[in-house]
Formats: sequence, structure tokens, C-alpha cells
Amino acid sequence: MNEKGYVSFVLHAHLPFIHHPESADYLEEQWLYEAISETYIPLLMNFQKLEEEKVDFRITMSLTPPLLNMLDNKLLQERYIDYLNTHIELCEKEIVRTKNDKRLNDLSHYYLNRYSNDLHIFKDIYNCNLINGFKHFQDIGVLEIITCGATHGYFPILYINEKTIKAQIAVGVETYKKYFGRQPRGIWLPECGYIPESDKYLKEFGLDYIITESHGILYANPTPIYGTFAPIVSPEGVIAFGRDIESSRQVWSSINGYPGDFNYREFYRDIGYDTDYDYIKPYIASNGARVHTGIKYYRITGKDCEKDLYNVQWAKDSAEKHAGHFFDSRQAQINQLAPITNNPPIVLCPYDAELYGHWWYEGPYWLYILFKKIYYDDCNFKLITPSEYIDKYPTMQISTPCRSSWGANGYSEVWLNQSNDYVHRHLHTAGDRMVELANLYPNEDENSIRRKALNQCARELLLAQSSDWLFIITNGTMVDYAKKRIKDHIGRFTKLYYDIKNDEIDTQFLEDINEKDCIFPEIDYMIYY
Repeated sequence: MNEKGYVSFVLHAHLPFIHHPESADYLEEQWLYEAISETYIPLLMNFQKLEEEKVDFRITMSLTPPLLNMLDNKLLQERYIDYLNTHIELCEKEIVRTKNDKRLNDLSHYYLNRYSNDLHIFKDIYNCNLINGFKHFQDIGVLEIITCGATHGYFPILYINEKTIKAQIAVGVETYKKYFGRQPRGIWLPECGYIPESDKYLKEFGLDYIITESHGILYANPTPIYGTFAPIVSPEGVIAFGRDIESSRQVWSSINGYPGDFNYREFYRDIGYDTDYDYIKPYIASNGARVHTGIKYYRITGKDCEKDLYNVQWAKDSAEKHAGHFFDSRQAQINQLAPITNNPPIVLCPYDAELYGHWWYEGPYWLYILFKKIYYDDCNFKLITPSEYIDKYPTMQISTPCRSSWGANGYSEVWLNQSNDYVHRHLHTAGDRMVELANLYPNEDENSIRRKALNQCARELLLAQSSDWLFIITNGTMVDYAKKRIKDHIGRFTKLYYDIKNDEIDTQFLEDINEKDCIFPEIDYMIYY
């Protein structure tokens, strides 16, 4: 069957920059290790299987600058290997502990194989460099990688000083070029936060398109004729793709979305909480708090009932059933849309990458089955990347997207509310001061101590601007850590600011924070000029 339309998957792979050479006790560092084992390696392995099976597929991923900097960090690579070795040791103990229960024991062996395999893949196959793994799939044409703001700074609030947005975009593009050796065509706007003021900077740094939330398109001006099923182009020339509501709900919804299936792995039951305290103590937080270990023996089972043990095959069966349902739903959707759109419709399916594997354990397998199904079965749509769609159908409606974001209620309240509003005046003051420094000390000598301090100021400002800290405070998880990070970065920035202006740079202080906050080694503070 000829394709009547297209489906475009976009996965947003992002974590805030967490790097603590001064201590191995920061639990937040494990966010990266969990994401590598549960999301990034499973995605790469499924892409590899599709390549080996000669299945032509298409997927788009944003790999954000903080994530790329962490994946490229030698200390974090070593600590990930330590993390895996600790998990392998725990799995070996679990095999002994569960020896009298065959079903549990089989799962213990399953986890031992998973973590041992992760170690082999990370060290032996990718030589500790997962970035090259993703780059390979971009180079063979099945994966489009897009960029993001430098530290996921939230544009709809930062734009009070537009140069801070310019810097977020500039550093995002430069980081991408460093790792992938080419110009990115698209950007995942941090938190899908769109404002028209950012368009001129997106164009200045060569970006063709953005991903927005559904209502960013639906409330665009003038109203787009085809809703989210065709991209629009702003008067400045920035193309915007909007999230499809129906396909997102099928995957995301906690009520009727796929991840709630009773056969899937239960995220919240973990041996970190279930086993004897003295037994698990060496494998939980250094302060003795029980935490997730990633070894989870139960399936969702049902609401308010005794949890049954996880069955790997049942979970795969459910994933295959759900892949079939998604496939049929998109076919029906395309059949409805194709007669009423000028170009073949595009259904854009954007998700946090960590949904696939970390939150929804079976997600990467579901994608693998779905992509095979689309390739082999009689199908009225094809997978496509946003860039391919633009190149194929360059004619589109001119319309300015609406100011919007994703997150609760779709505008800015997740990042600006009574729990976190105190932060913004500090971010705005530091942004103004950074621009002031760039204008006071333009083009400092390459090797001068002042230049090093100015570049570090830029790093501290960018790290403070991360939208993750505001999100965490709103959500009420790890709040102390998020507040500490904002305070640390603003504090470091402010000390450097006064040291530079008073010509009294504390070199020991500068070296210390440069080692901790070593993101963007090539940064040039003159982006704020």
C-alpha cells in the first residue's frame, strides 16, 4: 500500500549536569547510571537488532548538551562501571537468597544477565562511549539527532534578557557540532517552552525546526488549517511541529496508557525497600536511606491488590499486543486525515526518552516490535524524521506559534510558582551581570586568568538556569539538592563577578569550581557580548 501519511517518533533524552568529584555519595548521580542501563543501552541494542535484521526505520532523538557532557566524562564513566559491578555483586547475592523460590530465582538470574550484559556492552562494545553508538545510527540515516538549550534553560522566563536565550541556543548548537560533526537541523525547546522572541536566534544559529506542545500549534496565529497534522512556519522562518494528542495519550496516560498494563514491571516495588535492612544496607544510600536498586521482582498485577511476580514473557506478550494496537490506531487516524490535508499528514509522537525503559521497562522492546510491524505489514503510513518531512513537503502555512510549554496546564506554572519564584530574580540579575562582564572585558587574552574566570562565570550561569531545579522544587522530590544547586551556582557566579571587577581573582577557588563544574570545556563567554 502506498503511504497516505507519516508517523514521527521524537524522544527527548535529557538529564541535568550532575558531577561531584568531591564525593561519591550524591544519590542524584545515579540518575545517569539508571538511564544508561534502563533507557540508553536498551534503545541502542534495539536499534542494532533492527539494523542487523535489515529493518528500515526512522526515529528522532534529542541528546541534550548536559547529557552529552556527562556521557563524555571520564569520572562518570568510571563510576558507572562501579555502579554495574556493585549491581552484579548484589544480583549474585540475590541468586543465593532466592534459591528456594524458582520464579524469584529465575528473575535474579535475569537481572544478573542484564547488568553483566550492560557492563560488556559499555566497556567492550562501546569502549565507554555511548555517544558514538548514537552517532553510528545517525550516520547510517535511521536516527536524526537534534539539539536542545545548553542547560535546558526555560526560554519563556529567561527572555527578559534575550542574550541569555541566545547563549542557551549558541552553546546547544556548538555542543552538538562537537560531538556529531555536523549542523543540527532541529531543536527540542527546553520544556517545549516557545516564545516568538527566540525565533531570530534559532535562525541565527542555523536551526530549521522546533518541537512544541500541541496548543503551541492549535492556538497559533492565524489558526493552522491542519492543526498538529502539518508543520507551520513562523514569519521568521522557524518551522514548528506540534505533539499529537491521541497517540501521546495512548502511551502516556496513567489511567488508560499502555505502561499501566498489569503484566508490565512494577516500578515502585524494589528490593531496596523489600529486603532485610542489614542485607541491603551496602547497596542503598550512603546515609542509610532505602532507595531503588533497579532490581524489581513484581508486575503491576492490579489496583490495590497483592503484587504477583514479574513474568518476562507475559510482559513481552503485552508489548506486542500494544504495538499492534498503536499500529492499528495510527492507520485509522491516517485514513481519517489523509483526505482532508494538503500534504500527507504527519503524526508527531514526542516523549521523554526515559519513559522508554526507566519508567516503562518494556518501552524499548515495544518500539522494536512496532518498527518491525510498520516495516513488514501492509501499512498506510511510514516512519519519518521531521527533517525528511520538511525536505519532502516544503510548502506550509505561515503562522506564529502560541507562547506555550508542556507540563501541568501547558504554560509556565511548573517553572514559576510560589515554591520556586524566588529563584528568577537571581537568574535575571546574574544574566544581566554576565552581559555586563562580556561588554566590560571583550576578547580577553586567550591564556589570561581573567578569561578563565569569565568563561567559568558563563558555565555557572548556564548551570543555574537549568529548568530541572525549578521542576524538582515544584514536584517536591530531591528539593534540598535542587535548592543547593541553584544556591551554589549563583554563589559561585557572584563571587567570580566581584573578583573579576575588583581584579582580585581567587585562583584556588577558580580551579576548585572549574573541576566540579567542568561542563562545556570550549565555552567562550563572548556569546554574551
